Amino acid sequence: MQNLHNYLQEKTFSIKQSILSHPLYTHIQSAEDLKTFMEFHVFAVWDFMSLLKTLQKNLTCVDVPWLPKGSAETRYLINEIVTGEESDLNLYGKRQSHFEMYLDAMEQVGANTKPIQQFLAYLQIYSLREALQKTSLHPAIENFVKFTFEIIESEKTCLQAAIFTYGREDLIPEMFMAIVEDIQTPENSLELFTYYLHRHIEIDGGHHSHLAINMTEHLCQNENWVEIEKHVVEALRKRAELWAGILETIKTNNRELLRNLTNSSNS
Repeated sequence: MQNLHNYLQEKTFSIKQSILSHPLYTHIQSAEDLKTFMEFHVFAVWDFMSLLKTLQKNLTCVDVPWLPKGSAETRYLINEIVTGEESDLNLYGKRQSHFEMYLDAMEQVGANTKPIQQFLAYLQIYSLREALQKTSLHPAIENFVKFTFEIIESEKTCLQAAIFTYGREDLIPEMFMAIVEDIQTPENSLELFTYYLHRHIEIDGGHHSHLAINMTEHLCQNENWVEIEKHVVEALRKRAELWAGILETIKTNNRELLRNLTNSSNS
């Protein structure tokens, strides 16, 4: 009898392959290109944490007085993932969330952290959608984050777990390791980003992925698999659209750079 994991792997194979073979990867050829990627991708790192904490809230008791909630098995699975994502050891042996590690990596490479920092500041005053609008983000970022929060606001824990497990970060790290190794030079250190990628390969690609698969199986085995598939595929489409937005921006930036260099040489 087919289990949910094998079903989703089969049904999402085609779109995952299109993401794995996306032309974006071959266009990240310089530190400037990598900065552009990180300035987009940091929003996906942030909303991943929001999805993670939603699952913890839905699967465990975070209220006082405490009462036992749900299955002890799923409580263990989500709490174990949260511990790693929210308080991992950074390069220097200090506790940090993966999001905070990513921000530090952006600063080391010289990427612009002002939009994400402004967005977080707006969130303390405005609703999510107002904060997105006020930050004036690329539509691909805005649509990606809005979809994640549609899943969060659906209050369907099974869908949240499936998107978390099959629609998110497990696709990325190994592909970017080779890119970073090609870009990194003595004058352009990317050690924090390299460390971040290594941690994702080591933790998310191994221990956390097994925990997440088990969690999703517990929550979704008796649910409507076709509905789950539809939402996971849409999450992957949003990833492909984000990649397309990054690629478009890199190409535009490089054309502008070439035009400026040509004008400079002709003047």
